[in-house]
Amino acid sequence: MHILVVEDERILCETIARSLKRLAYSVDCCYDGITAMQMLADDNFDLVVLDLNLPDADGMTVLRTLRKTDRDTKVLILSARSEVSDKVDGLDAGANDYLAKPFHLEELAARIRSLTLRQFTQNDVVLTCGDVSFDTKSRKAIVGDEPLPLTRKETGILEYLMVNRGRPISQEEFIEHVWDNSVDNFSNSIRVHISALRKKLRTSLGYDPIRNRIGEGYVMGEEE
Repeated sequence: MHILVVEDERILCETIARSLKRLAYSVDCCYDGITAMQMLADDNFDLVVLDLNLPDADGMTVLRTLRKTDRDTKVLILSARSEVSDKVDGLDAGANDYLAKPFHLEELAARIRSLTLRQFTQNDVVLTCGDVSFDTKSRKAIVGDEPLPLTRKETGILEYLMVNRGRPISQEEFIEHVWDNSVDNFSNSIRVHISALRKKLRTSLGYDPIRNRIGEGYVMGEEE
């Protein structure tokens, strides 16, 4: 996933970029509105983290210019303007989300994950990993030509792993995106459901495509 961070505070911009690169995103930075518009015209980005108070051309100008020709690139506004009217203006101009400063990097990462997941599920695509396919519209999994019966939780886990294929997913991230708020961080529920999913995949495939990276989380990939 290719992200453009547009923020005139260089230290903040570079801090955001470093945190996102640690999550295995590809990240470019720029510090003014004119450069941002040039980069958006010349390159393809999956998501833009966009400050509003920019030199040369403000963030709203960048957003409106982008939306004249591009309705697909996700835009997350990052701004010190926290009034409801500012948020409404940003969303009406075509932003997909709005995060007020100050903020935690963990929340920014969570918002980006949410927009990424929404991008796949709204496009009704079929996700694939080796012989495993997942239809995001019907929410059905197939191994080869055979359906793979899954519970609701197993379905959510598989979908999230396939959307984030190749990137480790922590237990906390599963809680945030697959579970409801009733489960706590120390619950064994997540490990039980992941274990059941892995057993079903191993039975159907003959190998386990999910690996547990100690200290990082679960990652899905093809047979090594």
